Amino acid sequence: MNILSTTGPEQRKLLISAGISWLFDAMDVGIISFIVAALTVAWSLTPDQVGWLTSINSIGMALGAAMAGILADRYGRKAILMTTILIFSIATGLSALATSFVMLCLLRFIAGVGLGGELPVASTLVSESMPASERGRAVVLLESFWAGGWLLAALVAYFIIPQYGWQAAFIIGAVPALYAVYLRRAISDSPRHAAVRSREGRTSFIRNLAAIWTKEHRKSTVMLWILWFTVVFSYYGMFLWLPTVMVLKGFSLIKSFEYVLIMTLAQLPGYFTAAYFIERYGRKFVLVFYLTMTALSALWFGNAGSLSSLLAAGILLSFFNLGAWGGLYAYTPELYPTSIRSTGAGMAASFGRVGGILAPLLVGMLVKSGVSIAWIFAMFFIVILVGVLAVASLGPETRHAELAD
Repeated sequence: MNILSTTGPEQRKLLISAGISWLFDAMDVGIISFIVAALTVAWSLTPDQVGWLTSINSIGMALGAAMAGILADRYGRKAILMTTILIFSIATGLSALATSFVMLCLLRFIAGVGLGGELPVASTLVSESMPASERGRAVVLLESFWAGGWLLAALVAYFIIPQYGWQAAFIIGAVPALYAVYLRRAISDSPRHAAVRSREGRTSFIRNLAAIWTKEHRKSTVMLWILWFTVVFSYYGMFLWLPTVMVLKGFSLIKSFEYVLIMTLAQLPGYFTAAYFIERYGRKFVLVFYLTMTALSALWFGNAGSLSSLLAAGILLSFFNLGAWGGLYAYTPELYPTSIRSTGAGMAASFGRVGGILAPLLVGMLVKSGVSIAWIFAMFFIVILVGVLAVASLGPETRHAELAD
């Protein structure tokens, strides 16, 4: 695959720079799933507490996505991108000092504000800076850095947490603060957004929020909000619980980390195949096909009875789910004009994070109530198919279309 053959060195530099910030974001989200598994043992956390600790991050992400999306349309993509990185890095580092469950939850909420804000702003910046023929592929490749972050999180969990404790993992998560300083000089703001802002001036918060619900954009907004909710609900419900699910299935903490690491490796080929198909067959094809296969993999994982079956289902779950995420981030900014693009993407992501709040809590309650893993993953199967129907029936195809200004 000839990746980004028509882009210049500045565009490739932006993709890599934004990608590294995305990697750090993923590492922070990923590491909490492993830390929760360790804290369940160290602090004797109940399933309800595990659900709250994983959900509180998403509550912050919902707020951060909405705020950052609106602010990036008003003040520019680059400034908000750097601010969000600093917020989640500092809060993550301070999490190492947490001495109580409540204190840790508060710091994870603040980290979530930064994490949730960084993702839609980075994808919007990259989308606006790429030629139409490479735009979808570039954003999927940006999203592929997420797999690298999860892989780093799994490696830290496997090698660092058992040896040095969960606090060391949070200290490592503070490193991106230094990277934000580098980004200040390394990347430029979106020229497309700068041109629109110079012509129209700074936009109104209220006007932007109203604009995504006008007749012209209402159908896309409804579709995206359903799609984002179902994807985020299933992802955070399944993947934040993976290490704990492996423990519930009888594996030791170390073995569960090892098996989740193997599953995580499947994310990269999932992204790369999606990056190829998204420009060849379109955004809707990638989302419908990869999400349908994610749903089937979830059903298999929940009913897997042997280690080999469990690993195979988990590998396919990682492969198809993360490929679908790449399509989601590529598709979302393309459905709005430049003046409200970041607002539209941020609000869709924010609504999606509601799913990220509810799913871990719901799984915690279901596990506590004795509901089987098979039934829990059957629920995710159904939820994902709702997202498939939304994009198939309501979503326009945007492959190779120029972004609207």
